[in-house]
Amino acid sequence: MDLSDVRRARELLESVTETTPMAHSRWLSSRTGQDVFLKAENLQRTGSFKIRGAYVRMSRLTPEERARGVVAASAGNHAQGVALAASLLGIKSTIFMPVGAALPKVAATQSYGADIQFHGTGVTEALVPARAFAETTGAVLIHPFDHEDIIAGQGTVGLEILEQCPDVRTILVPLGGGGLAAGIALLRTERPDLRIIGVQAEDAAAYPASIAAGQPLASDMGVTMADGIAVAQPGDIPFEILHSLLDEVITVSEESLSGALISLLERAKMLVEPAGAAAVAALLERPEAFEGPVVAVLSGGNIDALVLLDVIRHGLAAAGRFLTMRVRIGDRPGELMRLLSDLALMQVNVMTVNHDRSSELLGVRQVDVDIQVATRGPQHRDEVRARMVDLGYQLL
Repeated sequence: MDLSDVRRARELLESVTETTPMAHSRWLSSRTGQDVFLKAENLQRTGSFKIRGAYVRMSRLTPEERARGVVAASAGNHAQGVALAASLLGIKSTIFMPVGAALPKVAATQSYGADIQFHGTGVTEALVPARAFAETTGAVLIHPFDHEDIIAGQGTVGLEILEQCPDVRTILVPLGGGGLAAGIALLRTERPDLRIIGVQAEDAAAYPASIAAGQPLASDMGVTMADGIAVAQPGDIPFEILHSLLDEVITVSEESLSGALISLLERAKMLVEPAGAAAVAALLERPEAFEGPVVAVLSGGNIDALVLLDVIRHGLAAAGRFLTMRVRIGDRPGELMRLLSDLALMQVNVMTVNHDRSSELLGVRQVDVDIQVATRGPQHRDEVRARMVDLGYQLL
């Protein structure tokens, strides 16, 4: 494959997908000392880049294949991309989603006309009945990343990057199965000066070991909030491309992922999912590691509101903006009021308060108070903790 395949894919997508905006980030540019731009695929139709590859793949099906319909397994972004592409092309689509998939993603997929089936607890388990469905019905299985048409479609993101930032030197791209990264890496067939860097969650990174071994390997997946890039084994086709064209794979922590998501909300006014924030997480962890101009791809913005709430809490805690304490005080009238009044003088906002009178470690007329407060940052958090000790409070 080369860029000619991607250019042909772009012709197919001309009236289907959005040319997503690219925004200069003053905040990240100041932090890194390089010009940094954000490629906002979170603003693409269906909320991610997946519609690009899905539509290219399905538009090239024969009339006989279209008549049999398509099937896919996905927890969210690929499901929506396949469902919308099928709707636009007049193809019946069946999507197998894990039991417990986020309701907004299920509703969005259904709104595009797909028939939803639920199976298993993850995409790997949902893929089993999807393959069986394809074998028994003749429906075409639309793989999320392991097909040349998929890769060519995702690679159109790279063409847009070159047009919007012609002097780009480094592109940071979230890396899961490899379809998006492989498509963008094809830019190096004509621009060998570019550095293409894939970013994975450190607890769910299959590519480093695979690249070291020279072949796709299955890896154990840990728990990560970036479920969109938690793929246990690279695809054969994207791996072949990335093994020769990708410059580097780096991994980022959960704290960096949540911090990047919150920073994008606060500083860039961009809502992204954790996987979509991976490239920015890499910039936050290694602000001086990349030659500019740098383009960070925000690959998707589909995040359930409850998950967003959990991620925000995690990110605020990691950033030192939450402080949780257990304070032992006397179980007498006015003691809790005194504690809260002292905290108010420290300019913190009390989030939660819980009394524990049941611990066997408590003395007579003692109570433990679990209290969580919001602070202005790590320095303020440390000042609050030190002031509590100065005031004579027993912190457990």
